[in-house]
Amino acid sequence: MPIDPTPPDAEARALSARLVEHVAGLIEQAGGFLPFDVYMDAALYTPGLGYYSNGLTPFGEQGDFVTAPESGDLFARCLARCIAPVLLKTDKSSVLELGAGSGALVVDLLLALQRLDALPERYAILERSFAMRAMQKTQISQLPDDLQSRVEWLDELPCDWVGVIFGNEVVDALPVKRFQYKEGKIRELGVGMAAGELQWQSIEADVGDRERMKALSRQYGWEGDYKTEHCPALADWAGSLAASLKQGVLLLVDYGYGRAEYYHPQRNMGTLLCHYQHQAHDNVFWYPGLQDITAFVDFTSIVEAVTDAGMTFVGYTSQARFLVDAGIDQVMSEADPDELPDFLKMTSDAKRLMLPGEMGDRFKVIGFSRNLDQQIPGFDSQDLRGRL
Repeated sequence: MPIDPTPPDAEARALSARLVEHVAGLIEQAGGFLPFDVYMDAALYTPGLGYYSNGLTPFGEQGDFVTAPESGDLFARCLARCIAPVLLKTDKSSVLELGAGSGALVVDLLLALQRLDALPERYAILERSFAMRAMQKTQISQLPDDLQSRVEWLDELPCDWVGVIFGNEVVDALPVKRFQYKEGKIRELGVGMAAGELQWQSIEADVGDRERMKALSRQYGWEGDYKTEHCPALADWAGSLAASLKQGVLLLVDYGYGRAEYYHPQRNMGTLLCHYQHQAHDNVFWYPGLQDITAFVDFTSIVEAVTDAGMTFVGYTSQARFLVDAGIDQVMSEADPDELPDFLKMTSDAKRLMLPGEMGDRFKVIGFSRNLDQQIPGFDSQDLRGRL
């Protein structure tokens, strides 16, 4: 996937160069080979330098990609219709958003829940990046004082949470390891330095990774030169979300596959993807710190971890069907067609959220519940759990 963007300015290039120096130090400390998950974490989260920590704006039309919450308030209003019954059903219910991005969803969701008379006691944000926290606080400052007072930031997962835990495009940013299967052997792909530049290197995978990848290769029939990823933190991360929820629902939205599709023999280049100026490419060493690096999500691993922690698997569906079941038609019917600019924007936003060539089929919504005796809106008309 070639990339032909507008070149970064001198200040941005200098920032990236400082990050490369930092990564070079990590490579030296590691003995010349840096596992890819360590590199990915550094590229995204190094304080002051990483993509989500350097104060640049990654979201929206002026950034590198557009998320569902950045596409107007339609997504938030549909999500509100989905979670309002849960918030009204549980005592002292609250919302926990994982990685709140620009803060757009916080604003729109609180306003939508207010209209439904279903405001949470608290709206907590679990955010690793202080630069993102600053961006979120700027967004949230536009809310009325009563709504602002409900918002707080957490440094770690809470215990005995009651209400809703929600994450949009959070899982794809969890760092992954990368592997190569060739001639029956498994090698780990990582990062080294040559002539002052970052480059791919490989070593023999350790025993645990080697056995895991060999089992997958046998199960799914890999052939030739096959490259793929595995997220070592995913199972523990998903399990910890489940363990923190005493009563309520867990909803995650992201792009990904069930395990059989993720490790399909034809997916021989894996799922690593970079985003810069609304272009997607696969050069993970192109100006580190100035581009997003992601990998698709193995939803089967999430199901295994969350259900092992005692939660009930509610549903797995496309974003388009989730929005339909959550009432996007009703939300759009409330718009005034005489207000033509607003109506046209809402129509455009709906297309982006729902069309198969946009977010509609590529993004999936997965849901779990604990200690609830009610159906969760959003999973009524399409059940894709068989793909997992």
